Formats: sequence, C-alpha cells, structure tokens
Amino acid sequence: MIKTYFYDYEKNSMFHDVDLAEKDTLLANPQSLLWIDIYDCSATELNYIGDLFDFHPLALEDCLQISPRAKLDRYDEYNFFVFHALRYFEEAEEEDEISSIELDVFMGNNYIVTIHPIALAAVGKVARVCLRETELMVLGPEHLLYRIVDNMVDDYFPIITRLGERIDDLEDSIFMDRGREITEEILALKRTIILLRKVLIPQRRIFGNINGHYSFLVNEENIPYYLDLVDHLDSVLDTANTYRDLVNSTTETYYSIINGRTSEIITVLTIISIIMMPLTVITGFFGMNVHIPGADNPFYMIYVLLGMAALAAAMLGIFRYRRWI
Repeated sequence: MIKTYFYDYEKNSMFHDVDLAEKDTLLANPQSLLWIDIYDCSATELNYIGDLFDFHPLALEDCLQISPRAKLDRYDEYNFFVFHALRYFEEAEEEDEISSIELDVFMGNNYIVTIHPIALAAVGKVARVCLRETELMVLGPEHLLYRIVDNMVDDYFPIITRLGERIDDLEDSIFMDRGREITEEILALKRTIILLRKVLIPQRRIFGNINGHYSFLVNEENIPYYLDLVDHLDSVLDTANTYRDLVNSTTETYYSIINGRTSEIITVLTIISIIMMPLTVITGFFGMNVHIPGADNPFYMIYVLLGMAALAAAMLGIFRYRRWI
C-alpha cells in the first residue's frame, strides 16, 4: 500500500494521495516536500518507486530482505537508512516476547520514502499530524525523519520501564522461589536485552556524529532536534547496559543460592548416611542367624535400641562440636 503526503511551499498547504506520475512537477520547488509511505508492499510497488526516483538496486534489495542491523548508505542524490522499531508482547508463548520491525528510509533533498512491512505506530503518528497541518513538513525531510525516529525511540521507554519492573521482581523471587520459572524468566530477560542493544547500538552510531564523517548532513535548524534524539538513545542504551549487568549479577546470585541449597542438602544427606552406617552394622550383627550371648534376656531389644540411639546422639554431638553442622 502506498500513501503520499505533499507539502506545497507556494500554497503552504498539505495534499494527500497525490499523483506520483507528476513527481517532477511536485518536486520542482526545492522548498516543497513529498513523503511517500509504503507498507506491506509488493516487489512490483517497490520497483515502481525505485524506477521513479532511480534508487540503487542494492538499496532496493535491502528493502526486500531483512537487515539485522541499522545502517546508513550515502548515495549522490539521497541517503538510505535502515532502522528498527520494537514490538514487545510479554505474554508471547510460541515466539520471542520482543521482535524488531524494519523501517527503510530514502531521503533526498525534498522528498522522503519510508518502507515497512506492517503499519508502524511511530509512522502513523507523524502521518496523522501531516494530514492536519504543515508544521512537520516545513523544516524539510531531515525534520520529518527526526520525528519518525523520535517516535520509535519514545516507544522504547515503556519497554525499558517494564524490563526494570521484571528485574526487580526477579531479584525478589530468587530468594523465595526456585525452579524452571526463574530460569525461563532469566533467559527471556537476557534475550530481550540482547535484541534491545542490538537495535540501539547501530542506531546510536548513525546519529552519534551529526554532520561528522560517519553521519549525514543536517540543516542547522534541525541539529538541536537530533542532539536531543541522541540524548534519548544514550539514556535508553545506558539503561539497557545497566539491566544487562543486573540480570547477569542476578543470574550469578541465583545459581550461588542454588549451589548453597544443594550443598546444604548434600550435607544433611551425608550426615544421615554416616550415622546410618554404624547402625546398619549393629543391626546386621544382631540380625545374624546364630546364637548371641544375652539374647535370652527379655530386655535384649531395649538395650540394643538404646545403644544405637546413644551412638547416633554421640555422633551428632561430635559433628556439632567440630561445627560440621
């Protein structure tokens, strides 16, 4: 599906669903701005847009395939970006609770093309504003790109907040519970944080040096917006790094607790085994099918049981004296 939004500088007006066959006329004024948003598109639609703007075949190929990392490719007439939005569903059972959705962007002097496999909330918010007013389109394609990416970054914060709550719950539960649920929660948190960092770090590099050697040129009036975007990315990335360390330390603590509990159990079982060994010898001796002196005594069994109890008590006393238990 292809949606278009056109800002006419001369008329200071927004137009929706314009005819792309008149692309050259629409872009004749460098102050005007054309935004083409494509989602759930076919290869035919993508190639049509590619032929219309003469996009490089390698960039179009990246749009048809899944790119694992965010990146920036600079061409003579435009820049090509790959970003990733995040979809978080904690109750997912058959798939990972967090997944990334690719957003491909072509940005020229007075046009921008966004391509994504499904409808994205970050793009939809900007589109709704563009239908009503010209505010976002006046400052050029860099500002429109900033708005879209900033909405994506804003969507990261609820995920980060929820992960912090889950880590707090995990830290409390490891001292009270144990078992498969704790291990599954640890593994789920690790997978989520790994994907989060995998998305954040490359995107942070794209915006890390605005107007620097490894970034794209941004108009002077838009630089403060991108610096604010970098601050947000740094905040989310720093928090993700902190959560990674917390989960790792919580994992170490959990397994230390498990090992401690296992050692306690082994200690108790070992003590029971040691106490039972001489008692087993005694019962085996007196259980032989031969005549034993004193066996005719009516109190014979009581004496044997008292002797065994005294031996067990003496052994426990020795263990406590040596602080083995």
